[in-house]
Amino acid sequence: MRDGQGTPADVPDPLYERLTACAGRPAATAGTGKDPVNLPMIRHWCEAMGDTSPAYQGPDAVAPPTMLQAWTMGGLAGHPHGAGRSAAYDELLGLLDGAGYTSVVATDCEQEYLRPLRPGDRITFDAVIEAVSRRKTTKLGTGYFVTTRTDVRADGEPAGTHRFRILKYRPAQRNPAQRNPAQRNLAQPRTAKPAERAPLRPRPVINRDNAGFWAGVAEHRLLIQRCTGCATLRFPWLPGCNACAGQEWDTLEAGGEGTVFSHVVMHHPSFPAFDPSGEGGPYAVALIELAEGVRVVGNVIGVPYDKVRIGLPVRLEFLRTDPDLELPVFRASEGG
Repeated sequence: MRDGQGTPADVPDPLYERLTACAGRPAATAGTGKDPVNLPMIRHWCEAMGDTSPAYQGPDAVAPPTMLQAWTMGGLAGHPHGAGRSAAYDELLGLLDGAGYTSVVATDCEQEYLRPLRPGDRITFDAVIEAVSRRKTTKLGTGYFVTTRTDVRADGEPAGTHRFRILKYRPAQRNPAQRNPAQRNLAQPRTAKPAERAPLRPRPVINRDNAGFWAGVAEHRLLIQRCTGCATLRFPWLPGCNACAGQEWDTLEAGGEGTVFSHVVMHHPSFPAFDPSGEGGPYAVALIELAEGVRVVGNVIGVPYDKVRIGLPVRLEFLRTDPDLELPVFRASEGG
């Protein structure tokens, strides 16, 4: 017998017994939000999400419910010592790392809202390791799903619950014969020995929601979804319209003109596949505002990373990064 992920259910798994002993133990204790709920963060969130609801503006504003987790985050510096992530959660991750399950990917989250959050609310929270799955075999690799539940309070009053699930896994060995069909026609014969191959960029995740986008990329077309109900354009691709909730859509091909809306420069970790020089960076990653009005994340090429600036005009191109992968990128000129 096999479980739903293709792993034999009767195979002994001593590690699973050790992992499940962690279930029910705290994942975070005495957590305190670094800032009260505040209007600037609400505004930044709404701008990033394109949410123009009047409920999140003005003197009577509330925070978007989906910001629930944001108020609990510790930022790059983390939470003060003694608060936030617990020793039990570190122990759980240590068991997985020690057994070779060193990679991690967030898989999904579930939220329940008990009351609106308003500017000035002080956030506190606790979290528990709610469950650890049996060993599962996925396309990414073999590993364990770990679910934590965070109970969020506002000024001591229950405000909501956030469940967060990750997969801690050992990456699967890639089989060229099993490439995604949307990329298979991009493949070219490999002639180099494995030890001589240049480092590869991470593969994009292609699913039923975005497969049409990647099929367009294979044809050197950058396709934007358009709601057939209200004509709202949306990117990235989503199963429904966030303006009218319509489920029907068609596509519009982007003309290719855009400007840099914002950008970051990646210095670490060093990753040679992202730098034509092979030295691994730094390199610029930008949020490009297309002439059509939607924004897309991509690399800026054609200028040094330290010449990228907000407002820089760019033009869409398609870059083959290796024999199996082609990506949309944006070219700027020194004088742009």
